[in-house]
Amino acid sequence: MESIDSNSFRIKAESSLARVIGVIPSQIITKSLTIRPKIADGLVIADTDRDVLKMAVVERHKATGNIGLGLVQGFGLLAGAIATSVAHDSHNIAVVGVTDAEMRAAVLKVKDMGGGLVITEAGKVKASLPLPVAGLLSEMGMRDVAEGIDDCIDAAQDLDCRLKDPFMTLSFLCLPVIPELKLTDKGLVDVNKFQFVSLFMEKT
Repeated sequence: MESIDSNSFRIKAESSLARVIGVIPSQIITKSLTIRPKIADGLVIADTDRDVLKMAVVERHKATGNIGLGLVQGFGLLAGAIATSVAHDSHNIAVVGVTDAEMRAAVLKVKDMGGGLVITEAGKVKASLPLPVAGLLSEMGMRDVAEGIDDCIDAAQDLDCRLKDPFMTLSFLCLPVIPELKLTDKGLVDVNKFQFVSLFMEKT
């Protein structure tokens, strides 16, 4: 994971149409959307006007180097990135962000903590909660953990995140057994078909 840099999250535009994970608030199911992504210099970038952000799932257990890349609509972030190592069921690192640099900063902070929740803004950590026990649990008291989660959610909402609990939502965007479209470290999964699918709908 030390080799991760901003280029790790680059998405080369291969088509004018892309599959996008559509978040349904307070639900673990998602929609499979078809959207024209925003493109600059041949690369897909976040489109905050339409709330289409970049997402990545970084494998963290076996040093495979796998990074699944995708797009998601429904978080509402206007800046920064959020990342978590609580990502069902494989519990890799899931990150959603407005820029590749923000995504990298969030992922590396999760790594440095040994797991947990992170919000970054302008390349700096805005809020975090370490979960050093397998990247899932804390040895702190229940009240301290609850306050840490609330601080992270508040920090995300300060960046205009529209979700009640963005970390809970993000944790289930990696679960490839719940319809319709999910992202793993190996790529996008069409759960209705139980098969991997490409990010782009067609070649141009």
